Amino acid sequence: MTVLTELTPFSYHVLILVIVLLIKSLVSHFIAHEPLRFFQFYCVQLAHKVNNSKNSAQHQTIAGLLALLITLVPIVIILWLFADFVAVDYVWQGLLLYLALGSLNLGQINVGIAQALVAKQNYLAKQTLKPLLLRETEQLSQVGLSKAAIEMQILRSLQQIYVVSFLFLIFGPLTALSYRLMLEMHYCWNTKLQQYKDFGFYSQLFTQLIQWLPSRLMAVLILLSSLGQGSLLFWRLTRDHIFKLNNDFYIAAHAFTLAVRLGGVAMYQGEKLRKAAFNDLGKQPEPRDIIKANRKVSFCIISSLILLVLLALIWQLTMQS
Repeated sequence: MTVLTELTPFSYHVLILVIVLLIKSLVSHFIAHEPLRFFQFYCVQLAHKVNNSKNSAQHQTIAGLLALLITLVPIVIILWLFADFVAVDYVWQGLLLYLALGSLNLGQINVGIAQALVAKQNYLAKQTLKPLLLRETEQLSQVGLSKAAIEMQILRSLQQIYVVSFLFLIFGPLTALSYRLMLEMHYCWNTKLQQYKDFGFYSQLFTQLIQWLPSRLMAVLILLSSLGQGSLLFWRLTRDHIFKLNNDFYIAAHAFTLAVRLGGVAMYQGEKLRKAAFNDLGKQPEPRDIIKANRKVSFCIISSLILLVLLALIWQLTMQS
């Protein structure tokens, strides 16, 4: 306990982050669990109650904002007040961070999907991938399944691990958990679904605003790992995406470094949605590219952690000298 009190706030939070990530990784490897499953159920039921498709688009948008506020604000206030009664601060912060972080077994799942595709077990791959996607998987070919699996892992890793960790280090565990709850609202009220086109506007907007800077930092780290592979051409093709409030620039960085095509058309509720496509000069994704993407995501997370630990050590030694 004395050692912890001697740490700088940054070093203290880095230590908690590393320990919680190790615990979460170990637990996720053996047990598939989702601590926020009840909250997801609540969001779906709330939308059924207050989202009336007969109302105007403006009324649905306002209803979505109010649903977000009446859900998030009381939870934040209760947790903020409860923190004063917790005797062991690092346990409380670790618990909130554990709840905020997403699953760390996505790589393990994607390896299984790649193996199923290689063995021509497309149905098994579809069933494994279906709970993790909003888009429909029934009509996807092997190429479509490979692309969907890659995009699922890179986006979920960004949203549920990288952004959560970034917020925890900068603003603390309550902010990280608040963002994750808002992200779950966005998942449940996704504007790609017709019934939530207006209702989910604000949950999408707020999560996109929060994700903008961390996603750009992550994209830069990905690009630094592939310097010299036509970086100037990539910048010319994607510079228009860097300031948009979406993850197009981040997806484009992965498409470029993996040398595959990502994005494009996806099916939602039987309707085709044409999204931006990236790296048209690349090949169509294959099962082996799922493994490559998994290694790329793991490299980014591990290298980021190593960099954070080094910075924490340098900062700690500087403050003590």
